[in-house]
Amino acid sequence: MDTHERNENWQNPDAVSLMLDDCKTWAVVGLSGNPERTAYEIAEVLQRHGKRIVPIHPSAPTVLGEQGYASLSEVPFPIDVVDVFRQSDAAGEFADQAAAVGAKGVWFQLGVIDEDAFRRTTDAGLAMVMDTCPAIEWRARGETL
Repeated sequence: MDTHERNENWQNPDAVSLMLDDCKTWAVVGLSGNPERTAYEIAEVLQRHGKRIVPIHPSAPTVLGEQGYASLSEVPFPIDVVDVFRQSDAAGEFADQAAAVGAKGVWFQLGVIDEDAFRRTTDAGLAMVMDTCPAIEWRARGETL
């Protein structure tokens, strides 16, 4: 399979639509209180689109009015999407944890690529999107951020 075909699978329109349209609670892995970080900016975009964000960060900060948690397993309510802002070599464990906590989908942000994690996640029956951003996908639909 060439890279172009893989990229199409990574951004499957059905998986994108499921997460952007039907999933409400997004755990944002790597979200801290630093407004200069991309994760913070995207968390704001998610909130503007009616999503509940859940910061996942070792220091468990409260960010954008939402209580943070040190890990996905500590979140005491259902998570729909695990949105990962981590380096590619550290991202796969969060895809595995997403399946363990019963999430519906996993979103690896722009530049975050782990083909093995993608395979494991989709084989486990979860939707997965990789190497793009919700803001990019909403813009492609003509939606405002």
